[in-house]
Amino acid sequence: MSDTPRDPASGPAAETRPEGLARSGARSASAPEPGAGDGPDPVALVEAFLFAASEPVEEREIQALLGGRAEAGAVLERLRTRYREGGVRLERIGRGWAFRTAPELAPWLARTVRPLRRLSRAAMETLAVIAWQQPVTRAEIEAVRGVSLSAGTLDLLVEVGWVAPKGRREVPGRPLLWGTTPAFLDAFGLASLADLPKLEELAVGGLFKPPAGD
Repeated sequence: MSDTPRDPASGPAAETRPEGLARSGARSASAPEPGAGDGPDPVALVEAFLFAASEPVEEREIQALLGGRAEAGAVLERLRTRYREGGVRLERIGRGWAFRTAPELAPWLARTVRPLRRLSRAAMETLAVIAWQQPVTRAEIEAVRGVSLSAGTLDLLVEVGWVAPKGRREVPGRPLLWGTTPAFLDAFGLASLADLPKLEELAVGGLFKPPAGD
């Protein structure tokens, strides 16, 4: 018998060692590269996208994010179902989608949530005319209110983000038309303009006086 020590790198053990383990730091041919695969779960991706958004996101933007991997409508419905019983709800705001706190929790949050910006009476009246009569021109707003509209009133509503130009009326002078924005719907908790109360209902409650002659 020879007393010469056996080389640990030789012999049967070395012959059966997998190639991928033969050299330190070598990557197996079947090991995936970092970031490889089919990408994140579509529902998780849309969930993160909506949480990161500062305003409601339109469904077409969500579909563009998903590409052909999933249908935006189906993903949104799954998310809406998931959050149905929680403190946060997925809601449709106009043509967009956004996470909002559950309405039944509003009384508990009233002391911690910053209130809506206070507007003058003229601004609120102007906003109401635009909301119910849109698209309307400046002259039409003045006709309904019965007073001239100051330049600062419309500027304030535009600055708040609740009103925006909606084209021009095809009459001499082509005056600007004004309408509300998705931010207006969001601020007042409306899914669409169809959720606004009817003028007849406001009149019955004494909140609206129809113009003379109507």
